[in-house]
Amino acid sequence: MRGAARALGVAGVVTSPTFTIGQRYPARAGEPSVAHLDLYRLGDLGSEDPDMLADYVGPETIAFVEWPAAGERELAALGTISRRVRLSHAGGERRIVEIA
Repeated sequence: MRGAARALGVAGVVTSPTFTIGQRYPARAGEPSVAHLDLYRLGDLGSEDPDMLADYVGPETIAFVEWPAAGERELAALGTISRRVRLSHAGGERRIVEIA
C-alpha cells in the first residue's frame, strides 16, 4: 500500500487502517486522493451506516480495499472497480500477485 500511495503522489505517513475502517491521504495538487480501507473485521455492511464508505470511495478517490467481500455491493454502488489484486504467500519473503 505504501508503494502505491507514493506512486500516486502521497507524501505523508501511510499507515494501516487495522483499527479503523479506513485512512484517506491527500495527493499532489490536482490529483485524486488515495484511500485505504480494511473491511476484515466486518461480517457485512448491512447493519452499518449506509454512508460509512462514502468518505473513502468515489470519483475523486483511488481506493484500495482489503477484504472487500464484506462490502462488495456497497463498494460497487459507490464507484467503478477497475482492478482486483490478490496477494498470496509464496514462501519466505516472496508473494504471488494476481491482477484481474
